[in-house]
Amino acid sequence: MRLPSLFSVTDVSAHCDLPCGVYDPAQARIEAESIKAIIAKVADNDDPDFRTRAILIKEQRSQLVKEHLWVLWTDYFKPPHFEKFPNLHTLINEATKLAGASGTKGELDAAKADELLAKIDEIDAIFKETKKA
Repeated sequence: MRLPSLFSVTDVSAHCDLPCGVYDPAQARIEAESIKAIIAKVADNDDPDFRTRAILIKEQRSQLVKEHLWVLWTDYFKPPHFEKFPNLHTLINEATKLAGASGTKGELDAAKADELLAKIDEIDAIFKETKKA
């Protein structure tokens, strides 16, 4: 008895690891908007316990921004995207740094949060362009 159909190989091709719709810069944006709101709330509150909790949450949200961007960078964007958008590597690097220790994770600077949101918008514009193809 032959069982070739059980062991046949089918080539498949996709531009991402999972079906489309899984990856989206909106996840990073939601966290970045939360960071900006937390910075405003900390500025308006003198309670040390509240400030400590808020800063901890802000740092966690900053880490989540980095993780969401890294997933896009490593799992969604592929070599053709980087060829078409040569600034994409730099853009993601700058955005993750803005969410890092010298950015929103380590500071209470609303301007850094705005810069981060602007970088996420740039990444999102590229992301949307890649979805058209």
